Amino acid sequence: MSDKQNRLSRELDSRVMTMARPTEWRPPDVLPAPEPRPGWSHRWVRISMLGAADPSNISSKFREGYEPCRAEDYPELMMHETQDGRFKGNIEVGGLLLCRIPEEFISQRDAYFAKQTKAQMDSVDNTFMRDNDPRMQKFSERKSEVRFGSGAA
Repeated sequence: MSDKQNRLSRELDSRVMTMARPTEWRPPDVLPAPEPRPGWSHRWVRISMLGAADPSNISSKFREGYEPCRAEDYPELMMHETQDGRFKGNIEVGGLLLCRIPEEFISQRDAYFAKQTKAQMDSVDNTFMRDNDPRMQKFSERKSEVRFGSGAA
């Protein structure tokens, strides 16, 4: 036998290392979350449901700007790497594929939908107020007044 043996350092065998536990119990996360990357937003995208592929969903997400995350770029999620199929080398959990999109696309999408929502609200307000009669005006909650003064009437 040789004089040198592969032994772990005594530091690694301390009671502090073995006693490190969470402060309180909580249920496990269903989907692992990747470490945040600057400039990127992540999302789990459905690629199959009940064992059947869902190509229309994944292709619509790809057209929107999402791209699959490579497992080699996310070492904290390497255990979820797909070994075969169309998304080999990517991260998949239960029919969901981890994808990323630039944050600027997210802000542009939010602005687009905010504009759509405003247009719909304006349309509803215009339709509601269209048949307004000056003798008996409809109450509009969107109007507000600010008055300055002493408060004495």
